[in-house]
Amino acid sequence: MIKDYLFSFFFFLGIVIISIIFLPSLFMSQKIVLSGGKLMGYWTSICLRLFLSTKIFVKGYENIITNEKFFIASSHQSMFETFFLQTIFNSPVFILKKELLNVPIFGWYLRKIGSISIKRDKISRDNLGFFNKISKTILNSDRPLLIFPQGTRVLPNDRPPLKKGASRIYENLKIACQPVAINSGYVWPKKGKKKPGRMITISILPIINKGLETNKFLKILEQKIYSELDLIN
Repeated sequence: MIKDYLFSFFFFLGIVIISIIFLPSLFMSQKIVLSGGKLMGYWTSICLRLFLSTKIFVKGYENIITNEKFFIASSHQSMFETFFLQTIFNSPVFILKKELLNVPIFGWYLRKIGSISIKRDKISRDNLGFFNKISKTILNSDRPLLIFPQGTRVLPNDRPPLKKGASRIYENLKIACQPVAINSGYVWPKKGKKKPGRMITISILPIINKGLETNKFLKILEQKIYSELDLIN
């Protein structure tokens, strides 16, 4: 319990301090703001190691796509991956709820780094142009898109069907997909106490090439992620 409180206190304190330090960067190059995001990712790993005795193991570095555009489809069990994946990949572009852009300071950063917003479960002018905005952002950038095809944080042993939005992104962007499996929920669950002394494994899986039929793509993506989660859990 004490370790849980210490982790939460120092983690969020560090995030606030980094956010304040980087406030002037909102008026500078986007690259400077992105470096602040990576710093938050490293701070996450430091807090996990210091207060929860949690090691982070990354497997599959050799699978990272380097010679073509791609998007990342990652399992989602905790806040961990939203911070730490920025240290592995080239400052991914996030898709997020539009409401987050209205959060003071935090929302300013999200706008500055080019995050793509959507109103969930609503039909609006913005949502109708959602995929066009993604295409324009990704095809004109060297940063990959990061999506969580489960749609929300889930429990480590949950295996919900992946959302069809992942296959629509694959179809519209016409680029390769980098599947990623992460078992962070055993250490940092969506709800409840954090669990010290365990390892978080990030498994970067082999590429899914572009050009597949969308239903087949979604089936392959789901099989890859969930099979790997069964192994690393």
